Amino acid sequence: MTNLQPRKMDFGFEDADVPFLWNPANPAWSSMSNAVSFLAVGFEKMIVKLIMQLKPALTDPEVAAEAIAFMRQEGHHSTAHRAHVKALIKQYPGLQNTLDAVIGEFDLLTEATSHDYRLAYTADLEATFTPVFKLMLDNEDTLFRPGDDRVASMFIWHFVEEVEHRSSAMILFNSLVGDEVYRMRMAPSIFVHVLKVIRIACTGFNNHVPLADRQVDALSMFARHRAKQRVLQYFAPYLTKGPMPRAFDGLQLRAQLTALGGVVRSQMPHHDPAHEDLPELAGRWFERYDAGYDCTRWYTADARPQEVTR
Repeated sequence: MTNLQPRKMDFGFEDADVPFLWNPANPAWSSMSNAVSFLAVGFEKMIVKLIMQLKPALTDPEVAAEAIAFMRQEGHHSTAHRAHVKALIKQYPGLQNTLDAVIGEFDLLTEATSHDYRLAYTADLEATFTPVFKLMLDNEDTLFRPGDDRVASMFIWHFVEEVEHRSSAMILFNSLVGDEVYRMRMAPSIFVHVLKVIRIACTGFNNHVPLADRQVDALSMFARHRAKQRVLQYFAPYLTKGPMPRAFDGLQLRAQLTALGGVVRSQMPHHDPAHEDLPELAGRWFERYDAGYDCTRWYTADARPQEVTR
């Protein structure tokens, strides 16, 4: 049976304004991770609906238990990210249209594609998370620690739980579809869709969040966009949207290449996420959570066990 533990967390985003630039030391990372929040609301809503639709087909008790626990974790993630996004929309109301557009892309995917395609989508994207999130969690001292502790703690919680359920989507795909060639063939269209959604979010940031608050061109993570903006900087600088640093510019190139290799490996036939190298922070997070620490304030909670109700 599954060992996954759904953990419902409240990060208190309603208690005080949540800065768009939640990590002032890395504006590009702040923008990129905010886009992940928008994507998470739509993507994880799609996962929950998919598993609900598939319940009659989950005849293997162990696979069914894995699916339900996976769905509950993803449901909690969607709720937390929706609260984060709601706090940003409160300050920048135009971002409501951006959120609606992101959710609409996943709603359309649910309407227009088969269960098999959405299982492949979920398995392919989830398979990339462990190497990518390991890169992020291994560099928590610069990506998370300097920022707003509520936002940092939410992303750390989300990412360590993604590591925890790293095999769930592949288990579901293998049980209900089991066609590795199909999963590989669908990968290009899947990642085109993912990047489309991220671009929608980043375009919304550029349109609705003043440059003084974001400090970067939110689309700077896209290489083609950076190339176009360099031309504009020369011929029409007034049309540019801001500086164009990348979120991971300060990280070791070797670590970035290792993560990239993990992403490529994750799309190969018979990939098993269970064998991936794990971030040390994930194990430490689970130990602290089980000991009763307040993981909604990872950096600022008292360094002693808290009395909490699970």
